[in-house]
Amino acid sequence: MSTDTRFDHDRVELADLVAVADHEPVRRRPVGQAVSGGVILVLAAFVVAILVTNDRFDWPTVGRYLFDSGVFEGIAVTLELTLCAMLVGIGCGVVLAVLRQSANPIPRFAAALYIWFFRGTPVLVQVLFWGFAASLFPRVGLGIPGGGFLVSWDTNTVIPIFAAAVLGLGLNEAAYVAEIVRGGLLSVPAGQSEAADALGLGRLATLRFVILPQAMRAIIPPIGNQFISMLKMTSVVLVIGVGDLLESVTQIYSRNYRQIPLLIVASIWYLVMTTLLTLVQARLEKRFGRSLSRVGGAR
Repeated sequence: MSTDTRFDHDRVELADLVAVADHEPVRRRPVGQAVSGGVILVLAAFVVAILVTNDRFDWPTVGRYLFDSGVFEGIAVTLELTLCAMLVGIGCGVVLAVLRQSANPIPRFAAALYIWFFRGTPVLVQVLFWGFAASLFPRVGLGIPGGGFLVSWDTNTVIPIFAAAVLGLGLNEAAYVAEIVRGGLLSVPAGQSEAADALGLGRLATLRFVILPQAMRAIIPPIGNQFISMLKMTSVVLVIGVGDLLESVTQIYSRNYRQIPLLIVASIWYLVMTTLLTLVQARLEKRFGRSLSRVGGAR
């Protein structure tokens, strides 16, 4: 074989290799993915068929009460209750987290005991205790221990039913927020505290101006999760008669006996509210995730 022929043959092989390299490979979809996708589609079609064909869902009643004024009043109470309970939970949770980091063993143990108790008992039981507080303490006031009250008030006046719900939910939430905040505080490098100490800052000033601003990047996203959980958890206040969303639909179906359609109405509005909060949470996570990335890159 001549040299020219050999070179021509090599050029042809090289051209074939380049053509193969430029051609996108054919990617075969795994059989398992196709099967699982088909199963999901079949199940989705089955669920839709049930929702459409089962007259017992009573969709006309759902549509009739979806924008009922009583339902909207319940939604307003649910949102107000969520906000107030989270404010109590965040405020108390930050204090508990700081106490858990204290060098003094007494406040550290007290904070740990609080967290142990409130995380270890059901929130429903705690709400009931606050709702029935007057049966334990008919009157509350100021006085000398063992010497009676100097001034006192009726417990139901001091702690109305809405306040009892806020305390029951908020104090329970504080135990969980405390652990979130403590994790955020521990995420800040110890060198930050040492640098602040070298500059002559006290413990409170260091916590306020150095530690907490950095810890917030790790604290805020999970707090968003707690807001969503709290929104749904407010439904337990039904047991003490607070007029939240679930209580509102309960009052309606106690009159017309349309339990399922009214529960669907409540579920739809819970889904709407949690979806909106989830979108806000996603934006917060994205924003603070970028902040953490910038801080990590700077280090």
